[in-house]
Amino acid sequence: MRKFLIATHGTFAKGIQSSLDIIIGHTENVFLIQAYIDENKSIEDEVDAVLKQVSDNDELIIFTDILGGSITNQILQYAMRQNVYVISGFNLPLLLDILLADQETPVNEVIETGISNAKEQMVFVNNLITAKKNEPND
Repeated sequence: MRKFLIATHGTFAKGIQSSLDIIIGHTENVFLIQAYIDENKSIEDEVDAVLKQVSDNDELIIFTDILGGSITNQILQYAMRQNVYVISGFNLPLLLDILLADQETPVNEVIETGISNAKEQMVFVNNLITAKKNEPND
């Protein structure tokens, strides 16, 4: 089974979950870490709590907000575990692609395809509008 962890600075993870709930409905097996909200909780303790809910046969895909950020840096210690995959710099289209992917598709393929598709979603729309205006009429 695939399980997912969204780990971000502040309440970004909760906002992403809210968007997911609106777009695709409640999703099982999605865990959140909202770092630095409660100074009594360490990221390591929160990740350990999630890992207790992940069996050796499960795949855990971890999404972090900033490559090189403190959360990603702390999550990296888990990246070498079997069946743990870390993606940094995620966006909502990437999450949707991966969460809705066929469970039978190999996880590496799901992640690579999702990242490729998500990159296509990042567009400077003003340039698209300008280009469309400048196209010759047939």
